[in-house]
Amino acid sequence: MMKIFKVLAVLSIVFLSGCSLLEGVNSSLQYANDAKDYINEASTFAEELPALAEEAVNNEEARTELEQSLNNMKEEINTFKESDAPEIAEDAHNQLVSYSESLESGIDSALKQIENGEWNLQLLEDTEIVKTVSEMKSILDQIEQLGS
Repeated sequence: MMKIFKVLAVLSIVFLSGCSLLEGVNSSLQYANDAKDYINEASTFAEELPALAEEAVNNEEARTELEQSLNNMKEEINTFKESDAPEIAEDAHNQLVSYSESLESGIDSALKQIENGEWNLQLLEDTEIVKTVSEMKSILDQIEQLGS
């Protein structure tokens, strides 16, 4: 009877640790996918931004669209910053959060300039939004390794 109890206890421990390991793998894969999606959204945003900003210089409707795009990206940033990273991805996550904070600062600056009616293309370059997104993309390789 005691042997059966010991065998069941060992099997339970093995099963529970296996579930924990599986949860860790699933968490890493989910984080990797979420982070890649976030970086891709930021990249698309940065690619579209210069043309939209150029239009916004002389077009009120385009300026409104630019403002909406900036606000949407800001929401994406905040959503990503609130996400929890698995332990294996903490370094990459912290780097992304740091870049995200720089990106958010640039967006806030651009929004303030639009609000004050001071918008021009040089102001976009001064915010370094596109450069920050480029730096974010450099982390993509680290994130992709989590998913493989």
